[in-house]
Amino acid sequence: MPELTPGSRWASQVCTTEVIVVRAPDGDVDLECGASPVVAAGGSGPDGSPDAGAADGSLLGKRYVDGDDTLELLCTKPGDGSLGVGGTLLGLKEAKPLPASD
Repeated sequence: MPELTPGSRWASQVCTTEVIVVRAPDGDVDLECGASPVVAAGGSGPDGSPDAGAADGSLLGKRYVDGDDTLELLCTKPGDGSLGVGGTLLGLKEAKPLPASD
Protein backbone atom coordinates (compact mmCIF):
# COMPACT_ATOMS: atom_id res chain seq x y z
CA MET A 1 0.00 0.00 0.00
CA PRO A 2 1.51 3.31 -1.04
CA GLU A 3 1.57 6.44 1.08
CA LEU A 4 -0.14 9.08 -1.00
CA THR A 5 1.13 12.65 -0.93
CA PRO A 6 -0.44 15.68 -2.61
CA GLY A 7 0.99 16.12 -6.09
CA SER A 8 2.00 12.48 -6.53
CA ARG A 9 0.95 10.77 -9.78
CA TRP A 10 -0.51 7.26 -9.99
CA ALA A 11 -1.53 5.01 -12.86
CA SER A 12 -3.78 1.99 -13.24
CA GLN A 13 -2.29 -1.43 -14.02
CA VAL A 14 -5.40 -2.54 -15.96
CA CYS A 15 -6.44 0.51 -18.00
CA THR A 16 -5.18 3.91 -19.13
CA THR A 17 -6.39 5.85 -16.05
CA GLU A 18 -3.90 8.23 -14.42
CA VAL A 19 -4.55 10.50 -11.43
CA ILE A 20 -2.87 13.19 -9.34
CA VAL A 21 -3.44 13.26 -5.58
CA VAL A 22 -5.03 16.56 -4.50
CA ARG A 23 -5.64 15.66 -0.84
CA ALA A 24 -4.66 12.52 1.05
CA PRO A 25 -5.13 11.13 4.56
CA ASP A 26 -2.14 10.29 6.74
CA GLY A 27 -0.68 6.81 6.40
CA ASP A 28 -0.92 4.17 3.71
CA VAL A 29 -3.95 4.05 1.43
CA ASP A 30 -5.06 1.00 -0.56
CA LEU A 31 -5.77 2.96 -3.78
CA GLU A 32 -7.18 0.88 -6.64
CA CYS A 33 -8.34 1.30 -10.21
CA GLY A 34 -10.40 -1.43 -11.82
CA ALA A 35 -10.05 -3.41 -8.53
CA SER A 36 -6.25 -3.63 -8.97
CA PRO A 37 -3.65 -1.63 -7.01
CA VAL A 38 -2.30 1.49 -8.71
CA VAL A 39 1.39 2.04 -9.43
CA ALA A 40 3.54 5.16 -9.71
CA ALA A 41 2.87 6.87 -13.06
CA GLY A 42 5.46 6.50 -15.77
CA GLY A 43 5.87 2.75 -15.58
CA SER A 44 4.79 0.16 -18.11
CA GLY A 45 1.40 0.37 -19.80
CA PRO A 46 -1.78 -1.42 -18.75
CA ASP A 47 -1.80 -5.19 -18.58
CA GLY A 48 -5.17 -6.93 -18.31
CA SER A 49 -8.63 -5.48 -17.89
CA PRO A 50 -10.63 -3.97 -15.02
CA ASP A 51 -12.77 -6.18 -12.79
CA ALA A 52 -16.42 -6.18 -13.91
CA GLY A 53 -17.55 -4.59 -10.62
CA ALA A 54 -15.10 -1.72 -11.04
CA ALA A 55 -15.38 -1.00 -14.77
CA ASP A 56 -17.57 2.12 -14.87
CA GLY A 57 -14.58 4.16 -15.98
CA SER A 58 -12.93 7.40 -14.94
CA LEU A 59 -13.45 10.78 -16.59
CA LEU A 60 -10.81 13.32 -17.62
CA GLY A 61 -10.67 16.41 -15.42
CA LYS A 62 -13.08 15.07 -12.80
CA ARG A 63 -12.28 14.90 -9.11
CA TYR A 64 -12.98 11.76 -7.12
CA VAL A 65 -13.41 11.66 -3.33
CA ASP A 66 -13.93 9.03 -0.66
CA GLY A 67 -16.94 8.98 1.67
CA ASP A 68 -15.07 10.79 4.47
CA ASP A 69 -13.78 13.49 2.08
CA THR A 70 -10.19 12.81 3.23
CA LEU A 71 -8.93 11.63 -0.18
CA GLU A 72 -9.31 13.64 -3.38
CA LEU A 73 -7.92 12.63 -6.79
CA LEU A 74 -7.88 14.51 -10.09
CA CYS A 75 -8.14 12.32 -13.19
CA THR A 76 -5.50 13.40 -15.74
CA LYS A 77 -6.02 10.53 -18.17
CA PRO A 78 -9.35 8.67 -18.51
CA GLY A 79 -9.75 4.91 -18.63
CA ASP A 80 -12.13 1.98 -18.28
CA GLY A 81 -11.45 1.28 -14.59
CA SER A 82 -13.24 2.85 -11.62
CA LEU A 83 -11.20 4.38 -8.79
CA GLY A 84 -11.56 2.93 -5.32
CA VAL A 85 -10.00 2.52 -1.89
CA GLY A 86 -9.95 -0.87 -0.20
CA GLY A 87 -12.72 -2.26 -2.41
CA THR A 88 -15.01 0.78 -2.01
CA LEU A 89 -15.51 2.89 -5.13
CA LEU A 90 -14.82 6.62 -4.97
CA GLY A 91 -17.54 9.09 -5.94
CA LEU A 92 -17.43 12.13 -8.19
CA LYS A 93 -16.93 15.37 -6.31
CA GLU A 94 -19.94 17.63 -6.75
CA ALA A 95 -19.42 21.22 -7.80
CA LYS A 96 -20.14 23.79 -5.13
CA PRO A 97 -23.10 25.99 -6.05
CA LEU A 98 -22.26 29.60 -6.70
CA PRO A 99 -23.89 32.21 -4.50
CA ALA A 100 -26.95 33.87 -5.95
CA SER A 101 -26.42 37.36 -7.22
CA ASP A 102 -29.44 39.60 -7.07
